[in-house]
Amino acid sequence: MNTINVRMEIPGPRSLQALQKQLRQESTAVSYPKRLPISLEAGKGCYVQDVDGNVFIDFLSGAGSLPLGHSHPELVGEVIEQADKLCIGLDFPTPAKESFIDAHLSMLPEEIRNAYLIHFCGPTGADAVEAAIKLAKVATGADEIISFRGGYHGCTNGALSLTGNRAMKKNVLGKMPGVHFFPFGSTSTSAASAVLNSNQIDAALLLESALEDANSGLGNVAAIVLELVQGEGGVYIADKGFIERVYQLARKFGILLIVDEIQTGCGRTGTWYAFEQYGIEPDIFVTSKGTSGIGLPCALMFYKKSLAPWPAGSHIGTFRGNQFAFIAGSKAIDVINRDAILHNVCERSEQIRVRLAELQHDFALLGEIRCLGLMIGVEILNPVTGKACDVTASKIQKRALRRGLIAELGGRDDTVLRMLPPLNVSPQCVNEALNVLERVLFEQTNAIEEIH
Repeated sequence: MNTINVRMEIPGPRSLQALQKQLRQESTAVSYPKRLPISLEAGKGCYVQDVDGNVFIDFLSGAGSLPLGHSHPELVGEVIEQADKLCIGLDFPTPAKESFIDAHLSMLPEEIRNAYLIHFCGPTGADAVEAAIKLAKVATGADEIISFRGGYHGCTNGALSLTGNRAMKKNVLGKMPGVHFFPFGSTSTSAASAVLNSNQIDAALLLESALEDANSGLGNVAAIVLELVQGEGGVYIADKGFIERVYQLARKFGILLIVDEIQTGCGRTGTWYAFEQYGIEPDIFVTSKGTSGIGLPCALMFYKKSLAPWPAGSHIGTFRGNQFAFIAGSKAIDVINRDAILHNVCERSEQIRVRLAELQHDFALLGEIRCLGLMIGVEILNPVTGKACDVTASKIQKRALRRGLIAELGGRDDTVLRMLPPLNVSPQCVNEALNVLERVLFEQTNAIEEIH
């Protein structure tokens, strides 16, 4: 399983049967198979195989939860060995947990390594966001939260209340009150969608004005919550000047800064955490997807030791003692350091950026390229209007799947083609994937020209 091999129309007969059974048995909220209609059977490294024997490059990587790809043999070996010792440890100290904590703290910049405590949350990143909201309110005695347009923080009640996507919140009553949304100061200069960019508005000035203005409508603000790369929002990368000013405002007004590193954390952007590239020290940051290295759930909240302590049992969850995630996560960090994986992230990021720029020159379908480390997003345009186009994006995703490349859509109205390769992806695999994309763009361009 080390190259693309798609032998039939997608979905194949066995995948189709599995998808039909899923429709009968599972919730209508199932999402990925509705756009990527395959039934998965196996995965190794950057490749997955469906039940019909078709092999695809997987540039979705478990929504970013597989930083070392599928079934990394060293991590699998650690999990198998751990299974014979202890599986769940609640919040008792264990050798696996101790090793995990030491490994994750060792990845922080040395000057802040001893500044944070770790809180183990329930299995999902959204639960870590819930913990951060709760801690911020307890520590400050305030109750309102500032969030940003385009942000995504999860589907639980509090996390959803902080999320910008209006469609997700439609008809959901009783959302957390006291959430205020402001424009996000990104590096984007694209005018292809309705998203405000840094050429159009000074986002930090708007926030400053609201905090300074006694009649702005804000109450007692406990925290500012943000992502440094808005993944689901369309891979919008925060402008460094914007983040510096937000950081200063938080300090000035005694507001806690919570950074959501659920998708950007654990090396995805080329540093262990994205905030390292912005020269800030969050009061709280949360992470989840990449913590175990192998897709086993483990959500973490890091918070400054200077914050007021909260009572025992303030935020708990049965599965926060997942020993498999701990032992795999420790080994993943060993591998990442040993194999210079963060260096590979930067090299492959540049390889992808250069190749995408070449394709952008050749195909009017491609709009702005947004790339930080191996968080990659490309606006898909209607070549006639020059506007972001969800129909074209969907067709490109489907064509790519038929040619053997799994990629995701995101952004407003799903007009951004998103790629989240494993952090150890090889230059050869990147070339194979981008060759598929080039062929798909050629086919889609020809199809549009035939219509016109």
